[in-house]
Amino acid sequence: METHGLFIDGEEKPAQSGATYPSINPANGQVWAHFAAASNADVDAAVASAKRAHDEGVWRNKTPAERAEILRRVADLITDHHMELVMAEIQDSGGTMRKGNGADIMGANMSFGQHAEFCEALELEQATQEFFPIEATNIIRREPVGVVAAIIPFNFPFAAASWKVAPALAAGCTLVLKPSPHTPATALMMAKICTQAGVPPGVINVLTGPDPELGAALVAHPDVNKVSFTGSTAVGKQVMKSCADRVTNCLLELGGKSATIILDDADLDIAVPGSIFGTFFHSGQVCESGTRILVPDALHDEFVERLKAEMDNVIVGDPMDMDTTVGPLVSEGQRQTTERYVQSLMDEGATLLFGGKRPAHCDPNGFYYEPTAFTDVGSEMTGACEEIFGPVVVIQRYSDQEEAIRIANDSIYGLGGSVWSRDLNRATEVARLMETGTVWINDYHLINPKYPFGGYKQSGLGRELGVQGLDGYFETKHIHVGQSSTRLDKHYLSMILKEG
Repeated sequence: METHGLFIDGEEKPAQSGATYPSINPANGQVWAHFAAASNADVDAAVASAKRAHDEGVWRNKTPAERAEILRRVADLITDHHMELVMAEIQDSGGTMRKGNGADIMGANMSFGQHAEFCEALELEQATQEFFPIEATNIIRREPVGVVAAIIPFNFPFAAASWKVAPALAAGCTLVLKPSPHTPATALMMAKICTQAGVPPGVINVLTGPDPELGAALVAHPDVNKVSFTGSTAVGKQVMKSCADRVTNCLLELGGKSATIILDDADLDIAVPGSIFGTFFHSGQVCESGTRILVPDALHDEFVERLKAEMDNVIVGDPMDMDTTVGPLVSEGQRQTTERYVQSLMDEGATLLFGGKRPAHCDPNGFYYEPTAFTDVGSEMTGACEEIFGPVVVIQRYSDQEEAIRIANDSIYGLGGSVWSRDLNRATEVARLMETGTVWINDYHLINPKYPFGGYKQSGLGRELGVQGLDGYFETKHIHVGQSSTRLDKHYLSMILKEG
């Protein structure tokens, strides 16, 4: 069985304590590999490596075109290692073969390719000539923010890493990447691929380990210049407080309870399967999942019947099987959390449509749970308010469009959402009224790295992806170059000096 180390200063090495921990395959509950268990001493070493690389300029001093060339090489190497990466993602996270081939590896490839394009278009300096209040050249300069602490969740380990690594590298930053303790494998693989592509030692470092204080130590480190965190809102609040203590730049991509609005003119032939994809993809372990489906009274019964019928095409099983469309949850703890929310919905009076139990046909040692749906759900119910992060959807009725928008916006979250309608103009107007960072019309989960992603309200701060996300990895500097050459020209000196 393989044992993997940390990745610091361009090479894999054991934790300073020598400690390791097991990674569990969610499909069968078995240990499939061991990984180094980092401690605070390793945090110091990784940050020191990133800081040294930044201070020495081995990466930030490369031209944007040079960085773009290396980012493209990373994208090509991801393609070369495609199946190796897919297999690691499946064993580590429980994602299906279909997901691994699509969203995970292809998504990361697209992210690096797109940031190579952004890199080539970068204008790092702009100079303008001014004559007021005095003659001067003014230079606006963009400089990399420095050392980035990048913390990613377990649901899309490789793709989520690319969302942070690609823009950080494009901007000329160095970074320390900390994956979820559940899913460390492909973060290490990404670091090795980047190094193989030509990223210098120290520019990307990876810390793995189960200690919950590991992330806190990284976030609080005095030599970290920016924190980019993706995870739960509860942990995000702690990250933000830690960053506030040092006035550190932070990006937070947090939880969601997104609404899928079925308008009364929706084409149910696509809206029903689209809603299934929107909520049950990756067993519901997607932050922007459409876990609240809002259906007009006139369509409710037909929608429910079609939903139940369409579920025959959803296959829960071994993620290695290409026929499987829904695999296990990432851990036993995540399954138990899902079961608690299902029980709370039952206790509060919601009607179970289907699911609500562990599937009998799956490996009993795996962390499987059936896709589950409830109707007769009120907005005040716990399962309708809080993020479950499991394969559970609630269906809520509404009487008119205004009520649908009110219900959709009645949430502390605002990360994603969708509108389903034959009238695209009407759907777009509804989308404009939704208080959320991304709205899909007649689609779901389609994230393009060319465009920004992030949340309103307690779903986060800032944006990832797009030029808006890349901007967050720069500091902006103004350089004033005075052109006047005599003391007389510098008339402002009279404000402090008395002229004789």
